[in-house]
Amino acid sequence: MESESAMKITKNALEAITAHAKKESPIEACGYLAQEGCIITRHYELANIDRSPEHFSFDPKEQFAVFRDARSNGLEIRAVYHSHPAAPARPSAEDIKLAFDPDLSYVIVSLAGGKADARSFKIKNAKVEQEVLEVIDGDKL
Repeated sequence: MESESAMKITKNALEAITAHAKKESPIEACGYLAQEGCIITRHYELANIDRSPEHFSFDPKEQFAVFRDARSNGLEIRAVYHSHPAAPARPSAEDIKLAFDPDLSYVIVSLAGGKADARSFKIKNAKVEQEVLEVIDGDKL
């Protein structure tokens, strides 16, 4: 895995997805991240309809609602996020297989070992590339 790109995310958005991961544990939390300009400023929590600690699925109605809301607020969906309650912050074989949109980033929040660790990846044709996750203080926007 090489790092060639970067994703900018506000500290508040990163803290929110970490809190979502902790709240949903031991099942995987999941959702979308939306950007304003080129900075992730908003997260959308979705239900993991699989209720599983090892994989997730979105409710299609919730997905459509998120895309409508983002569009109406001038935001662009930039990434899918999910948590790994007991595994490292790297894509599993299933994550790679199910990464259907090469234009999106895939953010994984690991809670393994009791310390949250978030990482971002681009996945295209089963090739995984880690992105730098640049945390932006909300006061500097």
